[in-house]
Amino acid sequence: MAEQRQRALSTSGEALYEILALEKGATHDEIKKSYRKLALKYHPDKNPDNPEAAEKFKEINNAHATLTDLSKRNIYDKYGSLGLYVAEQFGEENVNTYFMLSSWWAKGLCAVCGLLTGCYLCCCLCCCFNCCCGKCKPKGPEGEEQEFCVSPEDLEEQIKNDMERETPIVLQPTNATEKTQLIGDSHRSYRTDS
Repeated sequence: MAEQRQRALSTSGEALYEILALEKGATHDEIKKSYRKLALKYHPDKNPDNPEAAEKFKEINNAHATLTDLSKRNIYDKYGSLGLYVAEQFGEENVNTYFMLSSWWAKGLCAVCGLLTGCYLCCCLCCCFNCCCGKCKPKGPEGEEQEFCVSPEDLEEQIKNDMERETPIVLQPTNATEKTQLIGDSHRSYRTDS
């Protein structure tokens, strides 16, 4: 298992060429010719009683598929099977960026710049004051309505206070009838006599 994992994460980019019995700089025609020869030799139909031949045939197909795809072959030649794994996870266009940022000098440069400038502390404080506390948050232009956020507890308390202040209407108007409300032309006054 450890040997297979090491081979899966190699950065040399030679194992697929070795499977096809080729040198690293082989041409497309050489890859095609070697694939046909090995595929006929290890095909499961020609070796029905040999499970190792079926596994070898799968490896040959995988090597051929990778080496005949130009972009995958370029990544494999430069970064090995680890590069193919990174391309699968992050996309082929991000492989160079990944390896550049994971190099020792890029990590060191980031750490040194952050420590010298105090940027780590700056970013932390800026994020805290602007996002958490909101005290240093810049004000919007005047005339625009500001967003107003109320916590659920404050909103519930405000609703309770509003309900306590309002007095419900208990009495109905005595001098108004349904007919006069709907048809009447003049303004009606609905006062209660209390």
